[in-house]
Amino acid sequence: MDIFPMVIATFHRHRRRYGARRIAADLKIQGIDCGRERVAKLLQIAGLSALQPKSFKPRTTESRHTLGYNENLLLDRSEPVSVNELWVGDITYIPIVRNGFAYLATLMDRFSRRIVGWSMNMNMTEELVIKTLRQAIGNRQPSEGLIHHTDRGGQYASKKYRAIIERSSMRQSMSRSGDCYDNAFMESCFGTIKTELQMTEYESYRDALKELTEFIDYYNTSRLHSSLGYLSPSCFESTVPC
Repeated sequence: MDIFPMVIATFHRHRRRYGARRIAADLKIQGIDCGRERVAKLLQIAGLSALQPKSFKPRTTESRHTLGYNENLLLDRSEPVSVNELWVGDITYIPIVRNGFAYLATLMDRFSRRIVGWSMNMNMTEELVIKTLRQAIGNRQPSEGLIHHTDRGGQYASKKYRAIIERSSMRQSMSRSGDCYDNAFMESCFGTIKTELQMTEYESYRDALKELTEFIDYYNTSRLHSSLGYLSPSCFESTVPC
């Protein structure tokens, strides 16, 4: 069997988002045994290289508010062992040529890396994160005791947001002051999204929304994650008890 065209087809199907390891894993799922080194050699012959993620750079969060904070429940805590045990959330900027910035809020299941809720808006208000939280609750219907972890931003500390968390019997957790690494998983997720979308500036809000909708579906259902044994989040969740 000629592996070369299959490697090239897989590379282009994932729009430069897969390097040799993920392409080899993807081919294995299809029943084709081709090692990482061979894939890397074929990519080199074809003159192809995957997108490279940027190094993690902490960003600051506006946390100078008087709404109160929660302790960091993740300190010295072991890794989650099931879905709906720990959600992590954050907000990032999406550059729009005509409007400056839009804002993307997400909640991720820390165990499966699945984005369980997200929303985008031109304003970074509490309604942005409330819509995300309500979507996640509607999608997942978590049992009581789930830990909800974010940074110390005022949107997550608002009375309305806290009330939804309390009604859902979640435990709210926040990063320590000035320590962006406490929420590094969400920072890393945003880095992946922006790198793999080659994000610079979108011409319009509508363009950004369309591409992010398509990518988040791809991220959840198709993209192979090395930390999940080269499974997508949805496939990984289907292999573990809920």
